[in-house]
Amino acid sequence: MTLTDEQQAIKDEFVRIRGTWGEPWERMLELDPAFVRAYLDFSAVPWRREPGALSPKVRELLSIAVDAAATHLYTPGVRQHVAAALDAGATPGEIMEVLELTSTLGIHAANIGVPLLVEVLTEEGLRDGPAPLDERQERLKAEFTATRGYWHTFWDEILELDPDLFEAYVAFSSVPWHTGTLEPKVKELVYCAFDASATHLYVPGLKLHLRNALGHGATVPEILEMFEIASVVGIHAATTAAPILAELTAGR
Repeated sequence: MTLTDEQQAIKDEFVRIRGTWGEPWERMLELDPAFVRAYLDFSAVPWRREPGALSPKVRELLSIAVDAAATHLYTPGVRQHVAAALDAGATPGEIMEVLELTSTLGIHAANIGVPLLVEVLTEEGLRDGPAPLDERQERLKAEFTATRGYWHTFWDEILELDPDLFEAYVAFSSVPWHTGTLEPKVKELVYCAFDASATHLYVPGLKLHLRNALGHGATVPEILEMFEIASVVGIHAATTAAPILAELTAGR
């Protein structure tokens, strides 16, 4: 399809601001150029600031976290933002660190499930309060607090009821904190990004990591840019389905 002047102008501005283009955008541009223009304006909010609160590299790292999270797994976006992060100066080690941080999302099954189990046990008369921590559990709590710089009550019941899981999770989740090079503020913004994403919306973790990010020096404008980046995840409805629509209507 030959693009109209309006469509070509939208495409040129999209490539200039976002640094990418692809078949989904081409199909969407053919089907509804006004929608592509509106999305460009929406997604470009942090990119049009000069200077922005976050560096281009950190913006791309946060985009990787949102797209790679187990609750989303949007492979085209992961590929796009990994390439853009490398172009912005990120090292493979830094990108791997973001993936390691994002891989901790699965523990939220226990963060949500174990307190509910305790609630049910209490209601059924099978529990009358927490048991005191033994020496091993106290050590694990101290190790987690020393490595991660915080403790939260949503770990209490997991540590009490399943110290084996907690110990393994401490070792797993602490790898990027022991070996990574990203500053703690950026690590916490990564957690915030996938907790805030529409495909997860994990409120307890988001509030905790917002507090931690502020404690590590994050500014309100930096946090708002993180939200701006996470807020565009809804466009993947269109980038996934518009090419299918174009394909199925092409011969009709």
